[in-house]
Amino acid sequence: MPKNTSVAAHLRRLLELLAAGAPAEDFGAVATEARRGGAPADDLAEVEQATQAALRVHSALRQHQRREAELTALFDTAGDLAALRDLDAVLRSIVRRARMLLGTDTAYLTLPDEEAGDTFMRVTDGSVSVLFQNLRLQLGEGLGGLVAQTARPYATPDYRTDERFHHTHSIDAGVLDEGLVAILGVPLLLGSGSGGKVIGALFAADRTPRTFSPDEVALLCSLANHAAIAIDTAKAMTDARVALAELAEANAVIRERSAAMQRAEESHDRLSDLVLRGGDVADVAAAVADLLRGDVTVFDAGGWPLTETARGADPAGGSAAHHATGDGGSAAHDAAGDDGSGGGPAPAGAAAAVVRAAEDSRATAHAMLHDGRWVCAALAGQEMLGSLVLSGRPDLDGPDRRLFERSSVVTSLLLLLRRSVAETENRVRGDLITDLLTAPDRDPAGLVARGRNLGIDLNRPHLVLVASTDADVRERLAGAAVQYLFGTGSVSAEHAGTVMLVPAGGTAPGEAARAAAEQLTHLVGAPVTVAGAGPAAGPRALAGAHAEAARCLQALQVLGRRGAGGSAGELGFLGVLLGKDHDVEGFVTATLGPLLEYDERRGTQLVRTLAAYFGCGGSLTRAKEELHVHINTVVQRLDRIQAILGPGWNSPEHALELQLALRLRLLSLS
Repeated sequence: MPKNTSVAAHLRRLLELLAAGAPAEDFGAVATEARRGGAPADDLAEVEQATQAALRVHSALRQHQRREAELTALFDTAGDLAALRDLDAVLRSIVRRARMLLGTDTAYLTLPDEEAGDTFMRVTDGSVSVLFQNLRLQLGEGLGGLVAQTARPYATPDYRTDERFHHTHSIDAGVLDEGLVAILGVPLLLGSGSGGKVIGALFAADRTPRTFSPDEVALLCSLANHAAIAIDTAKAMTDARVALAELAEANAVIRERSAAMQRAEESHDRLSDLVLRGGDVADVAAAVADLLRGDVTVFDAGGWPLTETARGADPAGGSAAHHATGDGGSAAHDAAGDDGSGGGPAPAGAAAAVVRAAEDSRATAHAMLHDGRWVCAALAGQEMLGSLVLSGRPDLDGPDRRLFERSSVVTSLLLLLRRSVAETENRVRGDLITDLLTAPDRDPAGLVARGRNLGIDLNRPHLVLVASTDADVRERLAGAAVQYLFGTGSVSAEHAGTVMLVPAGGTAPGEAARAAAEQLTHLVGAPVTVAGAGPAAGPRALAGAHAEAARCLQALQVLGRRGAGGSAGELGFLGVLLGKDHDVEGFVTATLGPLLEYDERRGTQLVRTLAAYFGCGGSLTRAKEELHVHINTVVQRLDRIQAILGPGWNSPEHALELQLALRLRLLSLS
């Protein structure tokens, strides 16, 4: 083979190897082949020089390829940063690329823990040891601690034997468990020069000895810089999100405060207008219920309801359904139940619970949540005038709570005004009652006219109640009567050591007396006995009804029925003795009427048989002789009497009334 041809063939082979990207050892094979082929010395030298040039070109190409891969990785990392959404995802990508580009067995990134004062593993790639993944390093400990402390990169071909680093048992145990030998660590720096701040460290490590080149150190530093930018950007974005959230929250608070102020202003205007237009406590309760979308009841100082429950608008959009009474109601006639829904007097336990909650409100000077209901005391100075109870709004917030508390001030003013007016009117009405009882015949027409001027029509039927209590608490009774009749248009007055009440309404005197006794006893704090009479119309009749009620009150006290209520008609024959007109015929009819009607309808002699039976001391034998009938006939007639009058007809109390009725009938017929 000619010389030029042989050299050209070997050079062409080197070019083919460069084009194919063959490994470096394949280039040496060309010179070996030329030597084995017996090439002349000059040709062999030329081929060897060409081989060295080819290896340099090969190395340059490999370096360019590596740089290209590094730049691609850095560009990809920069793209990840530009589209940063998830910091953990970006950091995992950086650590994975560091491991790939450096060709290491593992790569990891540590961040400082400000609270604990150390650093911890944030991201790992290629790690298999749980102990290593949970490793924590103090500043200055191990290679990583030294990187974080000095802000400089460090590399070691064999960490276990490298004495430059402060070895600790925990770090060495983690490194050993992971099987790491060669480690390269670089700092995550924000800023440059002496003002730079280390915010973490990026590592690449092999499980076999290895010396890291300056290019590899520079590459890892570039990735670490990107990681630092990612962390700083994420922190800035987090801070921005927090700032935006705080700003949104502040704006919401401002809007809420503004709305609350506007609502408070509107509420104040509404309540003020209501009072100026002559609104009553019930109207205020209805307005507050509507404003707060709950149920509101006003109670007096004793825990008894002054209004029926006012129901606010349904939060879902329903309209208000106000059930408050127009005149404020009274504890006797319009008292709410324990739940404030109306329908009868509140039980004593419920009243006591309201009083306790109101006392707590007075002590704190704020509305208090009690058993799911808000209670706010209505005060005049330190005097408890009553309380407002709001139900249906356990989540009452600050502005609404202040509105509820302000409404109690308006309620206090109305209660104080109403009490003053009531006391004044009651004194004037009391003078009328005194004249009515002491001289009803002196000027009946004048009494009627005076009553009409005070809003009392004496010619309309009224009940008359007379109340009495123990001497040591007697001074409380008049005030309790005013409070009991508060807002009903009724009247009360002291007379002869008792208090006379003339309530509105048409209930039976006994029922009215018992209702008054129950609530006056609660208000006074001691047993109050009440007797009722009437209805009566006109000055003379009202005075007579008072006299009858006074006699009935005396009988109740003599009978030991302290704290009870009743009427003369309910006392049986005692009512005949105590009644104004001594209604003998009415008593006889009420007692013997069923027997008289039966005798008249059937032609029997049950009344005569009953008189003979009692006249003979209950002896059947003597009764049959007096009646001239067989004893079985007497027994049959007594059985019929029991069927008509009931099984208790022969009890001592009923027997006494029957005998008195029989005697009065006999006297009236003679």
